[in-house]
Amino acid sequence: MRILIVFLLFAFSGQAEDSIPSLKNDTVKVHSVKKAVILSAVIPGAGQIYNHTAMPKGKKKAFWKVPLIYAGLGATGYFLISNQQTQKELKQEYQSRLDTGSGSDKWSAYDDLGILTLYDQYLDWRDLSILGLAGVYLIQLVDAGVEAHFVNFDVSEDLSMSIEPTLMNNFTGGIKVKLKFR
Repeated sequence: MRILIVFLLFAFSGQAEDSIPSLKNDTVKVHSVKKAVILSAVIPGAGQIYNHTAMPKGKKKAFWKVPLIYAGLGATGYFLISNQQTQKELKQEYQSRLDTGSGSDKWSAYDDLGILTLYDQYLDWRDLSILGLAGVYLIQLVDAGVEAHFVNFDVSEDLSMSIEPTLMNNFTGGIKVKLKFR
């Protein structure tokens, strides 16, 4: 609970500095990368929604990622729970075979070594499911941060790059790359 309170305090601490004056005496909202990442950390997908609302009208495209985030978290969570339950069943089956000499009909096709092999396999799959869940969570955090950097990215006509052939030291041919920023 304390961690949630700390995250929320950090998320809303910079709201007094949300606008800076521009040359035209207008206010331009500064988009906080830190806030986008913290929102995504607390509620997966919230950073993507925050980025979507801050983008100019022609560039809004961040909302479609939220269903993918929850699909990834749901699928890996399902596999985590399923593999955990199956490995518990296999452990109980093996214990039952050791205690009473007989097991359930569900696993009767396997001998004791087969049950142990399946148990190890489902433990490995459970561990991979945990890594997958953590991977989806971290990817959505990184995505929120990266996209927050691109909210105010300038892609105007004033930005250009030109490549021209050139002579270097009057003897060697080369390529000249010109970058123009505004």
